[in-house]
Amino acid sequence: METESKKIRKLINTTEFDEYYDSLDKRTAEKYDDAILYLETIYVLSTKFVKKLEDADSGIFEMRVSVGTNEHRTILFAADHDNIIQAKTVILLNSFLKKDTKEYKKQIKRAINILNNLEYGT
Repeated sequence: METESKKIRKLINTTEFDEYYDSLDKRTAEKYDDAILYLETIYVLSTKFVKKLEDADSGIFEMRVSVGTNEHRTILFAADHDNIIQAKTVILLNSFLKKDTKEYKKQIKRAINILNNLEYGT
């Protein structure tokens, strides 16, 4: 498998991410697949696709997937470095369809809760 050797980051999916991904239609899932491949194989990541969350703890980022007028977001955690470019392991915490600021902030809090539960093994 040639693509496997070109991966520079290991991605770990949470159950919450997998449940969201499994609910996507084919076109959106294909866009997610492209974004995931980009995250796994491209060293310098464009802020068009991956961006550090301003008010979040270090290591928390968002991956953006646009399909038509829908804006999907995945909250990421760079597990082994504060800078996602240098991270070798990234956890995909949760995904959601961005609708408004209130929902957006709620989903970020949810992602941080998921991360805290992973860290403490609960």
